[in-house]
Amino acid sequence: MYCEAEQAPQVVREQLAANAERLGRLGERLRHLAPRAVVTCARGSSDHAATFAKYLIETRLNILTSSAAPSVSSVYDSTPDLAGTLFLAISQSGASPDLLATVRAAKEAGALVVALVNAENSPLALTADFTVPLCAGIERSVAATKSYIASLSAIIQLVGSWAREAELLEALQEAPGLLEQAWQLDWSPAVSRLRLASDLYVLGRGLGLGVTQEAALKFKETCGLHAEAVSSAEVRHGPMALIRAGFPVLIFAQDDATHAGVESLATELAGRRADVMVAGAKVPRALILPTQTANRVLQPMLLVQSFYRMVNALSLARGLNPDRPPYLNKVTETV
Repeated sequence: MYCEAEQAPQVVREQLAANAERLGRLGERLRHLAPRAVVTCARGSSDHAATFAKYLIETRLNILTSSAAPSVSSVYDSTPDLAGTLFLAISQSGASPDLLATVRAAKEAGALVVALVNAENSPLALTADFTVPLCAGIERSVAATKSYIASLSAIIQLVGSWAREAELLEALQEAPGLLEQAWQLDWSPAVSRLRLASDLYVLGRGLGLGVTQEAALKFKETCGLHAEAVSSAEVRHGPMALIRAGFPVLIFAQDDATHAGVESLATELAGRRADVMVAGAKVPRALILPTQTANRVLQPMLLVQSFYRMVNALSLARGLNPDRPPYLNKVTETV
């Protein structure tokens, strides 16, 4: 896991060069199609990338974006009307049966299917109308890292090409170097805080919600630590009741329109003596985790890169093997 996460900067560097022309053509096709909506389909870490895609597409292109439930097609044998929509499937392996069933049903229902997939010869890649390779290479650790970051990078490049946002595409070219710097940031104080923990919340909002979900998953699968990802906008709708003195809370804050609200919540929780660890904001009484300055769209990607190094160390500190979580396989074949 450590070695593969460390490779993320080079993966993104190669991916951006390999896919520039391909995504330029796709962007032109999408502008011509003018889809009425975008439907995403993914599982696990890839679904967390889809959450990021939702926020980026809706804020940059103003197109309604929603997540498909694969069981609708694979179990209930039902398909909504998807004519005139973009169906965005995201997968590392491109082999999960329920994902493939949903993609086939989406094509039959009139959607344009675009696959962001790491395995270029996978059934998903061969089924899609348009394939965007993630270029992450072989990933042996069960816990996805470089393929997740490659998914975020591909989503940014796709949206930038589609929206003709030259500034965003130019900022993305800096991502490999920024990822290298983010990897070097010292989040080790969080390891000491969480080594004996049994539960925690991971909070974020907007473009950062997807990496919040990803962090919670990594805590579960690599550290045996019960972690729940919660939007900072939802905490007061029930979850706040669990946050007492000493309760661990990891907070991600990117520098966009959500920042003031996330920072205010973090300050409130720290004032109530929760064990607050925050990346991207200055909060009294909290553990401040260092972050890398960047374009606000890139910030979630950089936060999760710093997180990966920390969570790998935490897994080892808890006496576990981050590469081989119990009862899990690299390719999950959900029906």
